[in-house]
Amino acid sequence: MRADMKSMARPFLTLYAIALVIALLGRIGLTVAGGTGVLAFDYISVSGVPILDVICSILTGSAFVAFLFAAGLALCVSTAGAVLYGALVARGDGQARPGTAFLWGWATALVALVCLVVVVLGILSAVQVGSMSSKLPGLPVIIVGVIGFAAFLGTLLGAASMVVCACVARFRAGRSLEVSLIVATAVCGLAVMVLTIGTFSALNVASVSLPVLGGWFAADLAVNLVMLFGAKAYVSKPAPCAELSPQIC
Repeated sequence: MRADMKSMARPFLTLYAIALVIALLGRIGLTVAGGTGVLAFDYISVSGVPILDVICSILTGSAFVAFLFAAGLALCVSTAGAVLYGALVARGDGQARPGTAFLWGWATALVALVCLVVVVLGILSAVQVGSMSSKLPGLPVIIVGVIGFAAFLGTLLGAASMVVCACVARFRAGRSLEVSLIVATAVCGLAVMVLTIGTFSALNVASVSLPVLGGWFAADLAVNLVMLFGAKAYVSKPAPCAELSPQIC
């Protein structure tokens, strides 16, 4: 048992370090958003923030707990997709390509959104669903919109998948896999945090400016593509699994 604990220590400690990095980046992002007025934690005292008003008025009591589960499920699916892609490439089941990383990222984002919608619809009353439906476009338009938004998120998940593969490639070149993963999380996470704050600041206003919001979405897409193709530069041809460390296999 002691030997097993020792052999598993580094991977688990790496996981904990990555989680702490994400938590710190999230805390910094929330502090910046709160200090600049992008995000209002006491939403009742703030006017002109329709998205927060609607969300906070709906997510109360058990509905809030259910939404946490739905959001957690969507995040788990998204994270697992990037990790699975990197593991499959490391095992030799395919090559790390921006195209396949994007397509699987798109599919993963779509499944995550569908899971989110399935759970969320179950926590809303018939009156709330009817009220929302009357203000939304038709079902075909919503479906197309969800697919399009999943494609946008797919660039981010595809980039994450390629970054994992880049960390594996650096490991094959003699670098520390643990350090590579932690540094990649910090660097890429910082970029995502900044863009998330900017995009939300353009979205969570009483009167949304489409040019400003579109500019932030374009910036998000551009950075995602930079990470996607930039990580490809570090990816080498996968070696047989037997030649890799047991941590990768």
